[in-house]
Amino acid sequence: MANSSYEKPDFWSQKAFKEGYPARSVYKLQEIDEKFGMIKKNYRVLDLGAAPGSWTTFLLRTMEGTGKVVSCDLNPLSKNVKGDNLVFIQGDLNDAEIRASIKAEGPFDLVVCDAAPLTTGNKVVDTARSRGLVKMAVWYAQTMLRQGGNFAVKIFQNGDQQEILKDMRTIFTSAKGFKPVACRAESFETYLIGLSKK
Repeated sequence: MANSSYEKPDFWSQKAFKEGYPARSVYKLQEIDEKFGMIKKNYRVLDLGAAPGSWTTFLLRTMEGTGKVVSCDLNPLSKNVKGDNLVFIQGDLNDAEIRASIKAEGPFDLVVCDAAPLTTGNKVVDTARSRGLVKMAVWYAQTMLRQGGNFAVKIFQNGDQQEILKDMRTIFTSAKGFKPVACRAESFETYLIGLSKK
């Protein structure tokens, strides 16, 4: 018998497979969009830490071939993730050349980031790494979102989310935490949402 839900495909993993998504994480973005109305047709969207491509696929399907999705990750997207309005940039999001390539595709209406660090099993280390990714994503949102644009980023709980939300409130009209139902019960991940960039 499996000791945790990570050892066997759960409801969300099976649903993702049936619906043609590379990973179960897609339903977290779907729930965020249903609650906050973040994705619109003709939007220019930046998906940070996009591989294997579930969020990118959901964005492409929701926007129905309109607008543009710019996805970036160190790793390639799954080979079936494609679209005429998809631009994929492979590389390190902290690299100046990659940042310049992404900026050239903007400004963006929405920035999303479901990136997670390589986990060690040490909660303190993993949380610190997650915080670093979140701060990087906030930099992208602050630098590359148009006025009125929205933002969603994953963070490991206890990763200074209150401090980061405080910073986000200087950038956005509203900033709040949100934990989708599709997060695993034992997971300590949650999401920070920034609405309407000032």
